[in-house]
Amino acid sequence: MNKKRVAFFSFTCCEGCQLTVLALEEQLFDLVNLVDIVTFREAMSEKSDEYDLAFVEGSITRNSEIEQVKKIRDTAKIVVALGACATIGGINCLKNHYEMDAVKKIVYGNMANNFDTIPARPIEAVIKIDYTIHGCPIDKDEFVEVVKAILQERKPRIPGYPVCVECQMKENVCLFEKGMICLGPVTRAGCKAICPTYNDGCVGCRGLIDDPNMSSHKNLLTEHGLTIDEAIAEYMLFGSYNKDKQ
Repeated sequence: MNKKRVAFFSFTCCEGCQLTVLALEEQLFDLVNLVDIVTFREAMSEKSDEYDLAFVEGSITRNSEIEQVKKIRDTAKIVVALGACATIGGINCLKNHYEMDAVKKIVYGNMANNFDTIPARPIEAVIKIDYTIHGCPIDKDEFVEVVKAILQERKPRIPGYPVCVECQMKENVCLFEKGMICLGPVTRAGCKAICPTYNDGCVGCRGLIDDPNMSSHKNLLTEHGLTIDEAIAEYMLFGSYNKDKQ
């Protein structure tokens, strides 16, 4: 059986999701026995323009990146959006709340005209993707599950329920009962509720569940002392992308 040729690419991101892949340690050796990794800047200097499966990390924030990601789509049989920046736009989308000329001036100063920047967007806003692996960074077990599912030609088991379910399974005390703020009721699970487990509120890095009750959650936030504007602001860190404005 011919191994699938696998390539990793990154656009605007910190590449933390690719580092998570490298942190698989023993599991990574098992995967290497199943696939041929032909492009992976974080791990190897060699690269190839021929690949079957592409993992793409990062959001699209420049015009030049649009053509690059389209070329990846034309080459790969399967494209997987890797991490929050690729799947929902990530924190890069915070700049979408400002005029792009103002953003360039803030970041680049008097050299602003030398740089190309556009409103940030997830990969799916530019090309068709086949699978998504959520999170900031991704969960390594979920990455392994998606790879195995692709190789077995089956649908990956990705949770569609909220983080609250995982919190309950861990018997965590609800952060709202501690007077804290959490986006767990409307955020897709799969992270093993790592942030609430360590007494930090969920910030929504895995994106919204398929049918979130946003009005109910906003009411819950305001019941815990936030104004409407403050409640809405809680969604901004990982929920700033608006496809209708792109």
